[in-house]
Amino acid sequence: MNLHEYQAKALLARRGVATPKGVLVQNLSEAEAAVAEVGGPVWVVKAQVHAGGRGKAGGVKVAKTAADAVKAIREIMGMTLVTPQTGAAGKKVSKVYVEQGVDIARELYFSILLDRPVSRLMLVGSVAGGMDIEEVAANTPDKIIRVVVDPATGLQPFHCRKMAFALGLKGNEVKAAVTLMQGAYQAYHAFDAALIEINPLCVTKDGRVLALDAKMAIDDNALFRQPEVAKMRDEAEENAAEIRAQAASLNYVKLDGNIGCLVNGAGLAMATMDLIKFHGGEPANFLDVGGGAPKERVAEAFRIILEDPAVKGILVNIFAGINRCDLIANGVVAAAREVGLKLPLVARLEGTNVELGKKILAESGLDIISADGLTDAAEKIVAATRANA
Repeated sequence: MNLHEYQAKALLARRGVATPKGVLVQNLSEAEAAVAEVGGPVWVVKAQVHAGGRGKAGGVKVAKTAADAVKAIREIMGMTLVTPQTGAAGKKVSKVYVEQGVDIARELYFSILLDRPVSRLMLVGSVAGGMDIEEVAANTPDKIIRVVVDPATGLQPFHCRKMAFALGLKGNEVKAAVTLMQGAYQAYHAFDAALIEINPLCVTKDGRVLALDAKMAIDDNALFRQPEVAKMRDEAEENAAEIRAQAASLNYVKLDGNIGCLVNGAGLAMATMDLIKFHGGEPANFLDVGGGAPKERVAEAFRIILEDPAVKGILVNIFAGINRCDLIANGVVAAAREVGLKLPLVARLEGTNVELGKKILAESGLDIISADGLTDAAEKIVAATRANA
């Protein structure tokens, strides 16, 4: 679950991470009071959306008078912000964060994330703060600093000093940076984060080290023990189909292709998408119905796929162990009849009650293409989707 900048900063501040003073504005009637509360002489007005690249898209404005700050709030509030991370449709801005401007001397990058290959948390830093870190990593990898933290010891001051020195900090800047990094590390654990990113990490001309921006992603699987953080969820920033799928205990991720996938098992779902792409198609989603899924859950999964206007064909790929092919078949048939399916549908069933499942599909009266094996299924759905395009 992603948090807005103002939410991430509030959580980080609890653990001692220094941030500029800021106030959230959720409607225009609050604008003047927020500007007055933040105080000058410089204000920074930021769109609050779950996407990077806000500044380049006009979602961040600097104002040098209170009147200009109020004007900036009015200009940003309600705008549709289009960035590389929002897609062409963009995201409508429904709240802005007004923050006190600071006198910037340097912009750095700092984050804490899980390094999966070594199963350790890792501090990542760069002197190229304020830029697209992916481009920095690709074009100038020597500017990326990594410090791995052993879970047996946890974060130690020397880890932070090593990062601070590598970032070129000196004197009191090092002390301030160590405090900030330790606070961020504590927040990572306290709030079950999957990622904390501070970009830019700002060094001011008077030697302060501040989180000028902050991104925080929370582990969805830990939300049951983070009720306060769970309440911060902004469903308006999330894909509606993904929210609906989560409510139905489905693992669903919207993708950019046109072939809907209904699969049981995450590994099989990944292999299914790989084979679709291998044969020239593009998957429209990742969808794992899970083991032991009842007919109703399968039907809901099918409906979610069909409500995506980009979908031009569907591949059902089931290897039933805990699940049963007949239950999957009944769910598919029920949903297809309900919506009046007119798209090509390829079904590959294997495992428990496979013959009964195939019989149910064959006798459904629906135009379902049967496949023998995963490769056959991928080839057939790609061909059928192209013919239907």
